[in-house]
Amino acid sequence: MQMKNQKKPRYMNMFTLLPKMPITAKVSILHRITGVLLFISIPFILYILHKSITHESFYTLFYSIISSFLIKLIYLVIIFAACYHTCAGIRYLFLDIDKGIEIKKAKITAYIALLVSTTLTIVLGVLIW
Repeated sequence: MQMKNQKKPRYMNMFTLLPKMPITAKVSILHRITGVLLFISIPFILYILHKSITHESFYTLFYSIISSFLIKLIYLVIIFAACYHTCAGIRYLFLDIDKGIEIKKAKITAYIALLVSTTLTIVLGVLIW
């Protein structure tokens, strides 16, 4: 039995919709992506920290590895994820208490979260480079 006037589900491609989305939606999506990235990186960071504290030979080996360009680039991505997730998280805490929920203020705070996290990433990136 088939129902008439039933609409078929539409495929919504995220990459074609992304340029048309408002900045608040992009900030929300990036907040979720950075949260997942940070969650996935926790075991690796803890393992490296544990090994570098307990084994001196691992520390010297790892110190020579982290000076490579690729590893520093990975560090920058993780630093950006942490900075951005924190800035956007603070923004969402204010939104939860009904501060800055007007559209104009929400857009401004979205840009501020992006700007502050990018600035922090650049500053911390200069320090590790």
